[in-house]
Amino acid sequence: MATPSPGYSITYRVSTPASFTASTDLAAVVAEWGAALTALDVIESTRGGLVVDVSCDTRGVDHAEEIGGALAALEGVEMQKSSDRTFLLHLGGKLESVSKVTLKNRDDLSRAYTPGVARVCQAIAENPEDARRLTIKRNTVAVVTDGSAVLGLGNIGPEAAMPVMEGKAVLFKQFAGVDAWPVALDTQDTEEIIAVCKAIAPAYGGINLEDISAPRCFEIEARLREELDIPVFHDDQHGTAIVTLAALTNALKVVDKDMGEVRIVVSGAGAAGHAIVKLLLAAGAHDVVVCGRDGVLSPAGTHSDPHRAWLAEHTNPRGVSGTLKEAVVDADVFIGVSAPNLLDGNDVAAMADESIVFAMSNPDPEVDPVAAGRTAAVIATGRSDYPNQINNVLAFPGFFRGLLDAQCHDITDEMLRAAAEAIAGTLGDDELNPGYIIPSVFDPRVASNVAEAVAATAAAQTASRNGAAEALVGAEAHR
Repeated sequence: MATPSPGYSITYRVSTPASFTASTDLAAVVAEWGAALTALDVIESTRGGLVVDVSCDTRGVDHAEEIGGALAALEGVEMQKSSDRTFLLHLGGKLESVSKVTLKNRDDLSRAYTPGVARVCQAIAENPEDARRLTIKRNTVAVVTDGSAVLGLGNIGPEAAMPVMEGKAVLFKQFAGVDAWPVALDTQDTEEIIAVCKAIAPAYGGINLEDISAPRCFEIEARLREELDIPVFHDDQHGTAIVTLAALTNALKVVDKDMGEVRIVVSGAGAAGHAIVKLLLAAGAHDVVVCGRDGVLSPAGTHSDPHRAWLAEHTNPRGVSGTLKEAVVDADVFIGVSAPNLLDGNDVAAMADESIVFAMSNPDPEVDPVAAGRTAAVIATGRSDYPNQINNVLAFPGFFRGLLDAQCHDITDEMLRAAAEAIAGTLGDDELNPGYIIPSVFDPRVASNVAEAVAATAAAQTASRNGAAEALVGAEAHR
């Protein structure tokens, strides 16, 4: 049975008789139906009755309707309305544009706009790099999507993707002070997406690609990185990989196992799975098995997609074959970035002792965390209503903060690993336990730690490149 979630939080406004037990009767119904009561507020009181708001977390839409019916069935109770608190939060969107300058008089207007603004325009025209200093480019990221791979919902289109993009922008600002704006594109043509991103790039200091389906996302990111002078980061790939490596680093400490010795099974051969595997291998993992829709990927198979072919070639050293359920037998680690309800408690029980399960499909995980927790040593999901939430918000705000601060153009594997180490290292070894392997998304240290690590890595790489270039010039001069 699913756990009540704040994502399905409902407020019921009911009128009741003016009795001493009216409120306790309402609370009792909520408890009886298995919801989590979060508030019970008297909105209006008269000699004849009460109007009460009953707020609770439910397990889903059907569960919420059942509770509403049960409340209305109480003697003397009338249901006035019910409100889905998640939908209320999104009314009118979650973003607004706010000016950083105040226009109090004509002098202010003359500096912020015409005629004074022309001088700033001319300065940028003479030296385009000044745009980073004198415009929003200094601190602004475009969150670009085509709506083709939104959460676990699939290809739902750009309009339906907007609530997620707005949410990303909120997180950028909240956790790292980065101004971000959704750019939802009504096209799923690779060339058109690349062209649009190149066209809007002058206004932004970076581009965060979001919820673009594989394999198109690989080419879009690669081409934009090559053709633009601002960093391009596909969060579904690299953000997920960073937080997964961070969580696994600490989970392995909890169970006292080594990255180079554990058997890891990854469910999902798309963008996230591909990036996770690459980063795990770079971090020292050796025995990684990847499962797609048709089972285990193997070098012996035929893979038309070059990214699946890469996974098949660089993983599965023991030649495992079969289904996902067969692959997880005796595995130390399961990492899911695929689809809900692929495994059950028995599958987790068949894993090695002190197993680690990361079931990160959203909103519904690959295996019920409660069932997995009966035998696994460490459980993590992508959800906020379970312990150990592996959430990209731990990575992307600080990562872009570091990139913008360093005025960096390129993103390297060393930066990804540095970010993962910064997240994992936010917690001391004495703080780690099975229910706490990764910092809270509200831990104020995370974004700054990641930003500092990324900026330091960028600076070191720039110094190294410059040193190598100077050495080459010196060698040429000697000839």
